[in-house]
Amino acid sequence: QVQLLESGGGLVQAGGSLRLSCAASGSIFSINVMAWYRQAPGKQRELVAAITSGGSTSYADSVKGRFTISRDNARNTVYLQMNSLKFEDTAVYYCKLSTIWDYWGQGTQVTVSS
Repeated sequence: QVQLLESGGGLVQAGGSLRLSCAASGSIFSINVMAWYRQAPGKQRELVAAITSGGSTSYADSVKGRFTISRDNARNTVYLQMNSLKFEDTAVYYCKLSTIWDYWGQGTQVTVSS
């Protein structure tokens, strides 16, 4: 059984920063992809950033240059450093682990005040 535990969400003013963490526990294949998605009210869930177990990264155009995804393979933890936050970054952020199956965290709220 794989579990993902997210932390680090909260309320921040526009222009500020937050760092999200997602720790995975359980039986985890060493080759995997960890990613952050977000879902704003009334919108579909969208991919924000992803990182492979080898360290390759990808980002949504809307966050390039502002967000950085990283991971600690020894701790099965993925991070999302979010800088220069904008009101439109407000959403519930979800962590996803992809191996043979997909696993999702419970989500953490990020609210950016304008």
